[in-house]
Amino acid sequence: MSAQNSVQPVIGVIGGSGLYEIEGLQNKEWRVCETPWGTPSDALLFGTLEGVQCVFLPRHGRGHPLPPSRLNYRANIDALKRAGVTDILSLSAVGSLKEELAPGTFVIVDQFIDQTQGRPRTFFEEGCVAHVSMAEPVSARLGKALADAAEEEGIKVSRGGTYVVIEGPQFSTRAESELYRSWNGAVIGMTNMPEARLAREAEMNYATVAMVTDYDCWHDSHGDVTVDMVVAAMKENTRKAAALVRRAIPRLGKERPLDKAERALDNAIITPPDARRPDMLARLDAVAGRVLGLADSDWGPY
Repeated sequence: MSAQNSVQPVIGVIGGSGLYEIEGLQNKEWRVCETPWGTPSDALLFGTLEGVQCVFLPRHGRGHPLPPSRLNYRANIDALKRAGVTDILSLSAVGSLKEELAPGTFVIVDQFIDQTQGRPRTFFEEGCVAHVSMAEPVSARLGKALADAAEEEGIKVSRGGTYVVIEGPQFSTRAESELYRSWNGAVIGMTNMPEARLAREAEMNYATVAMVTDYDCWHDSHGDVTVDMVVAAMKENTRKAAALVRRAIPRLGKERPLDKAERALDNAIITPPDARRPDMLARLDAVAGRVLGLADSDWGPY
């Protein structure tokens, strides 16, 4: 493969509730990172796993001080892009909207329904407008690797399913839960949007491991969801997630051809060059530098 058509992957892991580090990581170093979009949720943890370069970001910060609505999603994705990340593995605690997806099941999500409100969901604002395709928001290659790794670890896994993303931080009403079930939602959570949208704009491959902790509030025999219920299930899910990540990363770290998502901006920017605002271009140096004619040296990985 030529250098222009191949990638040496750097695997990024966004850890959800309860997952604040990658176990087994070598040459570990936490680095504080700033971006044109502000400060990420926490410092980034750099290291290697079986020779594969990895970057870890705790989505809510270590100790979970940040609620879903207050996460700086743009800073998080920009920071990972600046760190050289090519592939993002997103791990999230979720509720189940289907009987067969019992607590402890891992769902490899392939679609999203975004019910969030008011969160900045694009890097491309006034002065440089772009429209990327979100028809297939998840990398099938990453999803398969994660599902295969889960099965090899003996984790109950469902391949495919729609993740309904709500604003939170409150859990759903029963009427809302039943509505999302009528939409054929598989799981419900609060964090994967606009995260997945921004990853696509930044031309990074993205996949979600949705770790079921509860049945939301629709299931009559399981009671309403509570924080205690979620935390209890989360502890076991975190152990399984750590094993899954350790198994998946080595197989994802081999040189490979470019994926479609890594060319998402090829025909996405609609604002002509003479109408693009310099201040906006400066903020897009890492996210869109490839199509804006900015070399890596103009922004420099961490």
